[in-house]
Amino acid sequence: MILVLDFGSQYTQLIARRVREEGVSCEIHPFSLPLEAIRERAPSGLILSGGPSSVFADGGPRPAEGILDLGLPVLGICYGLQVLAHLLGGRVERVAQGEYGRTRIHAAPGSGPLLAGLPEHFAAWMSHGDSVTALPEGFAILATTADGIVAAAGDDVRRRYGLQFHPEVAHTEFGPDILRNFLFGICRAPVDWDLGDFHRNAVERIREQVGGGGVLCALSGGVDSSVVACLVHEAVGDRLTCVFVDHGLLRSGEVQDVMRILGDRFGLRIRQVDAADRFLARLAGVSDPEEKRKRIGEEFIRVFEEEARTLEGVSHLAQGTLYPDVIESISVAGPSVKIKTHHNVGGLPERMDLKLVEPVRELFKDEVRELGRRLGLPGHVIERHPFPGPGLAVRIPGPVTREAADLLREADRIYLEELRTAGLYDTIWQAFAVLLPVRTVGVMGDSRTYGHVLALRAVTSVDGMTADWFPMPPDVLGRISSRLVNALPGINRVVYDITSKPPATIEWE
Repeated sequence: MILVLDFGSQYTQLIARRVREEGVSCEIHPFSLPLEAIRERAPSGLILSGGPSSVFADGGPRPAEGILDLGLPVLGICYGLQVLAHLLGGRVERVAQGEYGRTRIHAAPGSGPLLAGLPEHFAAWMSHGDSVTALPEGFAILATTADGIVAAAGDDVRRRYGLQFHPEVAHTEFGPDILRNFLFGICRAPVDWDLGDFHRNAVERIREQVGGGGVLCALSGGVDSSVVACLVHEAVGDRLTCVFVDHGLLRSGEVQDVMRILGDRFGLRIRQVDAADRFLARLAGVSDPEEKRKRIGEEFIRVFEEEARTLEGVSHLAQGTLYPDVIESISVAGPSVKIKTHHNVGGLPERMDLKLVEPVRELFKDEVRELGRRLGLPGHVIERHPFPGPGLAVRIPGPVTREAADLLREADRIYLEELRTAGLYDTIWQAFAVLLPVRTVGVMGDSRTYGHVLALRAVTSVDGMTADWFPMPPDVLGRISSRLVNALPGINRVVYDITSKPPATIEWE
């Protein structure tokens, strides 16, 4: 096992995923993980993530005192390198000009096991304002940038290494090779992570946890909840009851798809609840995005509780909590601060007096997709684009009405249909339409119109943490725009979003 200590980097989860891709188990913990907890886990090595802080800042994050006395191999990435150098007596300074984005790296001759097998020059992804200007005793420079800044350094005797760039991101050439060198050449980590083993063990864990009780599962039709439902069904059979709440903000055909595939084909017992009227009533006149999410979450809990009270023998609640949900709900800065609050992490079980079953809480999204394939879920379910829990409400900036939801649902259906026809759907990470709270003047025939503006969004990504806008072919954009305006009388203008993440988020709200 490899432990990743998180100093707040946006790429921390990506580090763990890259490690798992090499077949090595990996856990992420806050940078302050106590020494005793590290010893208990007996890792093969430690990775110190990057982060937004400076080693000079008051209260800047530091790992537990004595961590470097454990004798474990250590790899510091970006801030991880700087804090490593700082703790070991090196010097870190603010440079006149930071390095951000793609940078050319020059590897020193005989650069040791970390960069073994790499060419003399390669491109890497940088994101830093501070730099190491004097190395600790025992360290040697392994690579530099064109400006002479330390890009990689290491102490082969004590197996301590640092990189100023990010090997985990796709923009870094030979990043997987560097991580493999650390995992296998330096840490000698065993290959102990296999999704097939996880599948078998998860079924046994569910059976052991549930015993003879019944299980309730909130089914949304998305990948996560579908995989959880099928996994629990494999474990307990008809003792699983799924509740599928239609809040009036789902994609076109979602209800029919869920009932046909998961109900008819997989034999899941599903209670379909039509709650569109009550959800739309709660959203009437609400514009603030967070208030929308809050009201949808609260109403979902009420509907779910009402259904649960009609069932007998239910002792457990199954949720599609993923590893990123767990990680992001744990504070990096301390117990008083959270990065993000997730609907799937806590809250609902306490109100319902049910024990929680979270069979995929150790997995990342791509691993859940692979597990879904092993369970036999069809490709169009496994590979469908991500869809937010609050549904179309977060794609309607401003108040949500039934008319707006119906218009956007049909626009989204047309958009995705055209992408499939063009053979582009599977090359795009996520695509969707946004109904803007803006009206513009248009002309159709001899008539003046005053209609809605529809924004189209399509991005490419590896994991959703960063994303680039998709260079949509102009002829495809033209066909999509023409069809939308002609088919939907309420829309008279279509725009295309060409903003990457960062600075924007993928969703608009």
